Amino acid sequence: MKSILTGIICLGFFGLFAQKPVMDIQGVEVVKTSHVLNLAGKPLNYTAYTGYMHMKADTGKVLAKIFFTYYQKDGEDAGKRPLTFTFNGGPGSASLWLHMGGVGPKRVVLKDDGTATVPPYTYVDNEYGWLDKTDLVFIDPVSTGYSRAVGQDASKYHGYVEDIESIGAFVRNFLSRYERWASPKFLAGESYGTTRAAGLAKHLQDRHRIYINGVILISAVLNFGTNDYAIGNDLPRALYVPSYTAAAWYHKKLSPALQARPLADILKESEAWSIGEYASALIKGGWMSAAEKDAIAGKLAYYTGLSKELCLQANLRVDENRFYKSLRRADGLSVGRLDARFTGRDLDDAGEYVDFDPSFANIDGPFTSTINAYMQKELKFKEEKGYNVFGDVYPWSYKNVQNKYLNVAESLRDAMAKNPALKVYLGCGYYDFATPYFTALYDIEHMFLRPEQRSRVDIKMYESGHMYYIHKPSLIQFKKDMDGFFDSSK
Repeated sequence: MKSILTGIICLGFFGLFAQKPVMDIQGVEVVKTSHVLNLAGKPLNYTAYTGYMHMKADTGKVLAKIFFTYYQKDGEDAGKRPLTFTFNGGPGSASLWLHMGGVGPKRVVLKDDGTATVPPYTYVDNEYGWLDKTDLVFIDPVSTGYSRAVGQDASKYHGYVEDIESIGAFVRNFLSRYERWASPKFLAGESYGTTRAAGLAKHLQDRHRIYINGVILISAVLNFGTNDYAIGNDLPRALYVPSYTAAAWYHKKLSPALQARPLADILKESEAWSIGEYASALIKGGWMSAAEKDAIAGKLAYYTGLSKELCLQANLRVDENRFYKSLRRADGLSVGRLDARFTGRDLDDAGEYVDFDPSFANIDGPFTSTINAYMQKELKFKEEKGYNVFGDVYPWSYKNVQNKYLNVAESLRDAMAKNPALKVYLGCGYYDFATPYFTALYDIEHMFLRPEQRSRVDIKMYESGHMYYIHKPSLIQFKKDMDGFFDSSK
């Protein structure tokens, strides 16, 4: 694997194009198109480069093709303009969510609350995108989007270490190919993409001597020990409760006393109880008296909107899947995992677990349809093979942390220690159960950053879910927050 990633890497192309490819600045064929983005009534001219980066062995044999889309604002010195490498997570997800949701120059048309419109789906200029502040590179890791291994087993790229090395090699060679070494550099990831971004910040510094200006964590998972609901791991049980509180508040399932208060107010109370009295009770386990257990069950029901009986039956440990089904069982509804604001109907109301995630079903069709239409119509890129929204990357290898939980929060701390200029943005949605907000806050506070380091971490909260940018009020706030982050990182 090492010889693969340290070999020669060049840009290339593959497939059928709607127009004749043109030459980029290094004489390599790519699809190059010119565009105008309408931002608050003002035109922003930019150029898009769409194609592959060929990963080659020292022998020159192509081993993998990584698909990317590069947006460069016209009329400015590209060598000095900020550049952001952007990707989603999964692992196994292509970059369409950030690309067509909140970051790129186009966005999917949704209702203001994030609900999908009636198909066929459309896209419009994204007046809340980042192109006015930074050039953008959207990366699809191997087996996602149009990216794929060539003539070899794709599993060689399916793992934490393998993924970090391949994307790190991409970044290094992109900087040379497009002469962007002098640019301020940023990494932006969502979900497992935040795991990748945190790991890359350290890897790029240690391996390639590439120092990053900012790491942008959108719905973060940094320490898998805070998210894995395995039997015997009680930490997530405590850290998920505030998200239960948020979802119950949204669906008006809390007591009238709690329901009448602002969300941020009751979440502070729920957080304090969760890492205090409740966490202590979880540690006690069977050492608790019946009276103690009954009291904790009552409080757990109070902060989650669930029945005290269910809390007792679950040994005070109501996992997330039971919560989705139980919160609105009386209404015949289940709630979403990616975004608990959304509800769905299962085959029956008696089951313990949901049939599907209604919040994912809401965005799956619109984003898949529009990324395909956009690639063909606007970027003039056509490929015979389909665009893999979710690639087959399992089993994903965590051999680097065998018999323990992956914790890239330490990688991020290490990168911040070595690079005092590195800033971090952390964005969280209150209604996100894929990467609950309190787990991310816990991870940051357990990096044990010194005061001057902690001051370089900017945390923002949104009244939305995992893809908080689908909620228009959150998208507008997200844009304001990112403008401030880029401005402060100069």
